[in-house]
Amino acid sequence: MSNKKKIAIMSTLVLLLAVTAVFNFVLAGTRDTGVQGDASVRVTYFTTYRDTRNTTRSEEFVQLDSIIATNATDSAEYTSALQRKQELVKLMEDELVMESIVKAIGFSDAAVTITDANNINVFVNSDELTEDQITRIFYALEIEHNIRNGNVIIMPVYAES
Repeated sequence: MSNKKKIAIMSTLVLLLAVTAVFNFVLAGTRDTGVQGDASVRVTYFTTYRDTRNTTRSEEFVQLDSIIATNATDSAEYTSALQRKQELVKLMEDELVMESIVKAIGFSDAAVTITDANNINVFVNSDELTEDQITRIFYALEIEHNIRNGNVIIMPVYAES
């Protein structure tokens, strides 16, 4: 089996694992986890979502680093892996900025995911969203990321804060 097929299969499996984890925590809501005696850490959909996203990205970075390390610097695989790594870093930066913008609008928490196809998923901590809130979020994302031609999904996910 070629390296490209292996990478495609592995990436698909990692993506499916991430989607499963997200659905698990969306359906489970929130929970408290005790840590060292009386201290308590609130684990919500948003913290879990970000942890899962970061884990998935870390695994992809490991795969890309492996490709970069095993191929010659003038090979197509090396160039492609390096380019993908740079794209992922840019996506991660954009997601962080957009999450901060959505929080600045007035939501207690938010999670944003951007795909390569300029699809953006925005999950905000709210039991429901008004048309005005959706418009404000969309407008802020449009200004920041120029997403007029992309697909944007803005969804409320209520997680106690």
